[in-house]
Amino acid sequence: MTISSPGGRTVPLAVVAAEAGVSVPTVSKVLNARPDVAATTRERVAGVLRSHGYTIRPPTAKRTGLVDVRIVDFEGPWSEAVVRGAVAEARRLGLDVVLSVELDPDDCGAWVRHALARGTDGLVSVVAVPDVEARAALADAGVPLVVVDPRRRPPEDVLSVGAANFQGALEATAHLLALGHRRIATITGVPEQDNAIARLAGYRAAMIRAGVPVDDDLVCLSTYGVPAGYEGTQRLLTLDEPPTAIFACSDDTALGALRALREAGLSVPDDVSLVGFDDLPVAAWTDPPLTTVRQPLVEMGASAVGLVHRARTASGHTLRTELATSLVVRESTAPPRS
Repeated sequence: MTISSPGGRTVPLAVVAAEAGVSVPTVSKVLNARPDVAATTRERVAGVLRSHGYTIRPPTAKRTGLVDVRIVDFEGPWSEAVVRGAVAEARRLGLDVVLSVELDPDDCGAWVRHALARGTDGLVSVVAVPDVEARAALADAGVPLVVVDPRRRPPEDVLSVGAANFQGALEATAHLLALGHRRIATITGVPEQDNAIARLAGYRAAMIRAGVPVDDDLVCLSTYGVPAGYEGTQRLLTLDEPPTAIFACSDDTALGALRALREAGLSVPDDVSLVGFDDLPVAAWTDPPLTTVRQPLVEMGASAVGLVHRARTASGHTLRTELATSLVVRESTAPPRS
């Protein structure tokens, strides 16, 4: 079997294979832009082909209409909302979702291998960023990856979707300041996570803009979740000057704070105002209903699938897509007691 260069020169495939140190079928795969060839091998064969005046096409994978979505534990409404958005957008685009629920938040290797084996069109990973080896395998196969709300800032070659955490926290804190609060505490998320860092920065920025010094005793470095909110609030209430308002960096954290305040005999919002972050369905049903920052979780899932779809057909994507948050004012905030 031979190939002909644009200049009309005929070159046997066996000659190309011998010069590149590969088999004839491998040369054929490169010529036909098959994705199942390692990047180093593809480039070696391409170099030989170019030396003979032949230009090859970039690899294109056959589409299966599948998008793989990975979440860590199915931890209730947060993950459910992201998945719901991903499934809805996939359906709109005529795609099917393969959902994987993992226990290890950081081990994405097996998930990537299985997804590639079934010929996925793209991958959406919720919070976890696959390691270098897994990302290289995806790049070799020409399969796009999008990470939703990555725990840590992803590498420059990874597309990601998240919420405007800084702006959301700034608006939550500014709301409390506008009500007249000055002793405003915050119970943060995991200190090394990007979203928690941004929310703490937003809280600090709002305080500084209002000319209110940030009291480090009112900054409770913690984790997300009901226990964190409960224990953090208990600590805050032991201060000589306890806060008149608390910005909890997640709705679950706010639920824990609400319980601790009630056990201490304090009324929300009469004694202490409380703001959460997420706007999970439960936020509208707490007593009192929770003022919170709406994080566009459904839209984040939909945006991730949309990015995967567009990455197969176009180039020049924005690496970080940040969706706007909004403050939802309910009944858990009020001016401080005079």
